[in-house]
Formats: sequence, structure tokens, C-alpha cells
Amino acid sequence: MATTDKVPMLQEGFDRLQATLTRLKSIDRPAVVEAIEEARAHGDLSENAEYHAAKEQQGQIEQQIIEIEDKLGRSQVIDPTTLSGDKVTFGATVQLEDEDKKKYVYQIVGVDEADAKIGRISFSSPLGRALIGRKKGEEVEVVTPSGEKYYHIKKLEFK
Repeated sequence: MATTDKVPMLQEGFDRLQATLTRLKSIDRPAVVEAIEEARAHGDLSENAEYHAAKEQQGQIEQQIIEIEDKLGRSQVIDPTTLSGDKVTFGATVQLEDEDKKKYVYQIVGVDEADAKIGRISFSSPLGRALIGRKKGEEVEVVTPSGEKYYHIKKLEFK
């Protein structure tokens, strides 16, 4: 499932993925190998639940390692402080106001970095896609599971 598409992310997201990869390789992988060896020592593997569970966990860890290495290999680290302009792009911090005059501030980030609770939305989320390419003062319409939402772009920063 490898692709050559770049994976945009902030340095913080790159560092977090790198730390996860390091943990998987240096802590999780050796622990599951040890668990497999221990389960093997119990004899008959055909009915050894610990062995089968550890093998399944090993497969999951190896898959995570492959996925993270792929993302890191295709990563394009973007520093928002080096960006400027009047259009919303990856890394931009956008202040929005909804139809009820409620204000929101979101930074457009990579898929693995998104966390709306701390004001970070993915560039591929419905709101992220609606904002990319828009300018301060524009209205955006976003179709959500709960219906259509309208936002007014009040401010655009690269920080």
C-alpha cells in the first residue's frame, strides 16, 4: 500500500512519530518477542492462547512500524513560521466565527497531528478541506454529520 504522496506534518508531529517508532522498536518489539519465547516454553503451541495472543500482537507492532516508517520516509516537514500569504494553507492558524457568533481557532495540521480539542484539525477533514485556499473575510460552508455549518474567516496567521 506504499504510495509516493508526500505526508505534510509539523516538526512536532514528525518528532512524535519518530518517538513512537523508537518505542516500538526498542521496547514493544523486544517485549513481545520475550512473551513469544516464554509462551513457547509452555509446550504445545496449537492450544497455547498466550503464544497466539503474543504472535498477533507481534504482527500488529510490525504493521505499525511499517506504517510509521513509510510516513516518516514520505514526510514533508512544514514550519508555519516560514509561511505567509493571504490564503489558508497547511500550517495556518485560522480564527473562525460560526453563525451563532461563537469563535474558534484552529491550526491546519497533518492527519496524525489532528486533535480538535486543542485546536488542531487535519487538512483532510471536512473543515480543513473547506478552509484550504480561502481568504480572510470569506464564508465557508461545511457539511457535517449533524448538518451544514457556516463559518466566517476572521483572522489568518502563520505562527
